[in-house]
Amino acid sequence: MARERYSDLMAFLAVAREQSFTRAAAQLGVSQSALSHSVNALEAKMGVRLLTRTTRSVSPTEMGQRLLQNVAPRFQEIEAELAAVGELRNKPAGTIRITASENAAETVVWPKLVALLPDYPQIKVEVTVEPRMVDIVAERYDMGVRLGDDVAKDMVAVRISPDMRFAVVGSPGYLATHAAPIKPQDLLDHECVNLRLMSHGDLYAWEFAKDGQQIKARVEGQLVFNGTRPMLHAALAGFGLSYVPLELARPYISTGQLTQVLEDWCPTFPGYHLYYPSSKQLSRAMTVLIDALRHTDASLDE
Repeated sequence: MARERYSDLMAFLAVAREQSFTRAAAQLGVSQSALSHSVNALEAKMGVRLLTRTTRSVSPTEMGQRLLQNVAPRFQEIEAELAAVGELRNKPAGTIRITASENAAETVVWPKLVALLPDYPQIKVEVTVEPRMVDIVAERYDMGVRLGDDVAKDMVAVRISPDMRFAVVGSPGYLATHAAPIKPQDLLDHECVNLRLMSHGDLYAWEFAKDGQQIKARVEGQLVFNGTRPMLHAALAGFGLSYVPLELARPYISTGQLTQVLEDWCPTFPGYHLYYPSSKQLSRAMTVLIDALRHTDASLDE
């Protein structure tokens, strides 16, 4: 059906419902002559009379009544759906797919989602925990969460956590039989729990810094994991030293289940950042999520 026929059909439906050109014209905001022209055009195109006109009344013919009964409800459904979409445009709604590291998902993203989502039931969030760096464009994620140093320069990055430190920890039982390391080089004499970097398959070199000196230590041990929480569990079980986020280990340090070593050598890293393509058009739901995750003590928005 040609576009102009839709306009003519809408004109007919208004007149048929109101049974008055005057009331229908007022409803549609057009002149009576324009309305009459549209109805005449529709009747001419269809080759049937749709309205019976007298000086006192207007009423649909049998064919007009059939058209009114069958077509009007469909137009009402369309109008209702358009109105609903218009409302959703201003309401945060839809699914947001996020890729995050295990520690980021657990310590930063999840606590904020717990506070946010009850107030926005139409927002759905899918969080995929990935130990590897992910191409969020190619893999169709809306956003990613990684440490600031790992975010590509062509991404918009929003800080969602303070700077963070890592800690070298071991159980008191392990350290009772192995002298605590004083400098990173001493790790060569220790069992260390390694981290496999899934992005390129290498083992992570533990990073240290002190007095302007920076060291990346390649360590050896019986166990290798691709996530920090299993490394923490291995340290708790006495399998050696692990290099994990301090916040992850702090509860166990405070209870004496773990002992921190090389504390003065462990540097600070840029905190977690939420990132997304600079070309991405943000939905209302994404804007709400970004505001909820944004770290309030930092103005950094790279």
